[in-house]
Amino acid sequence: MKIANWREMNAAIGFQCVECARRFELTEAEYICPSCAGNLDVLYDYERIAAAFGKASLETNRDLSMWRYRPLLPIEPSSSVPPLTVGWTPIYDCTRLVRDSGIRQFLIKDDGRNPTGSFKDRPSALAVVKAREAGAGVVTTASSGNAGSALAGMCASMQMRSVVFVPEQAPAAKIAQLQIYGATLVLVDGSYDQAYDLCLEAARVYGWYQGSTGYNPFMTEGKKTAALEIAEQLNWDVPDRIFVAVGDGCIIGGLWKGFCDLKRLGMIDRLPRLFGVQSENASAVVDAVAGDGKVRESPARTIADSINVGRPRDATKAIRAMRESGGGGVKVSDDEIIASIGRLAREIGIFAEPAAAAAFAGFTKMAEAGDIERGERVLLMLTGNGLKDVEAARKATACPIRIGPNLDELAHALAKLNVR
Repeated sequence: MKIANWREMNAAIGFQCVECARRFELTEAEYICPSCAGNLDVLYDYERIAAAFGKASLETNRDLSMWRYRPLLPIEPSSSVPPLTVGWTPIYDCTRLVRDSGIRQFLIKDDGRNPTGSFKDRPSALAVVKAREAGAGVVTTASSGNAGSALAGMCASMQMRSVVFVPEQAPAAKIAQLQIYGATLVLVDGSYDQAYDLCLEAARVYGWYQGSTGYNPFMTEGKKTAALEIAEQLNWDVPDRIFVAVGDGCIIGGLWKGFCDLKRLGMIDRLPRLFGVQSENASAVVDAVAGDGKVRESPARTIADSINVGRPRDATKAIRAMRESGGGGVKVSDDEIIASIGRLAREIGIFAEPAAAAAFAGFTKMAEAGDIERGERVLLMLTGNGLKDVEAARKATACPIRIGPNLDELAHALAKLNVR
């Protein structure tokens, strides 16, 4: 059927469980599989999408945000979207950073440039739209900080209420950001996983719209917009490898969904290999990928709070992304993460939070081991701004010069540092 205008359609047609593979109509499931409680994939009518959406329509689309891909998102034609500009974040050519590795091109997509400073603005923007479609008065999420800040910011822009559950030990900057956006902030004396469980329980009791990663299937759809941008910004020639940090697993699962959507629509002719990076102190997904595919819950104790997850809620999608793409997982130490924060800042001028820098640490580890072929094109997905966790960043810096207010003391200090 020919669609005259993409604004006239919502091409989402149902859900499929990633565990038991059962399919459901959109009205038969809300968040998780009614049969086995597994996570859901959103299904689309791709023939309908292709009739009105493609490279030609994008060339005339002046909306440089995630909403330029609205035909590939599960929202109603009449739905309003947040006014903040989410997405279309820059890709930098940073090949000089790896000039000795033999890699043909090294690219960095900096999602720390989103309105609240992280990748999580993408799913949060979609969550707010879906909450309004559902007639919900309050939107909630569990977060280590970024998802909560993103949801609070998106809700503020739409004059909606948010309730965010965060572990008490979340970085102070992220807590402050949540507060300034006006969210009802619930600090939980426990882990992220405990905050997550409490958020789910509270949403059921109070009837709030649930926007938590790894529970609401639409979060994957918001996250896949980064993959759509990567392909379009690189003139539909996707990288050979993409590195991204993994916590719950929803980001890497969303990237894979986005690239698969484009391949199915014939807009790209090949798929990239996806590599998920975790701290060796919170590595449930990477361990599963390297092993029998089963995720085993374990304590999480990494400095990278955004991926400090012991029980990943979207692990099946993450494992599928790494295995089906021919990629894999990488584990790095907290020391390697801290070193990567400093190197990214000093050598290319990007200030990344620990979880984002973990992706670079993972790439570096593979490159130094000779596990990346010469001549490849590699893209690093940076997911958060360094101002989100200043205390962690300070571990990667030298002590400042401390002097009295006179030139002689300055000269003496500079001479010690061999600065002229």
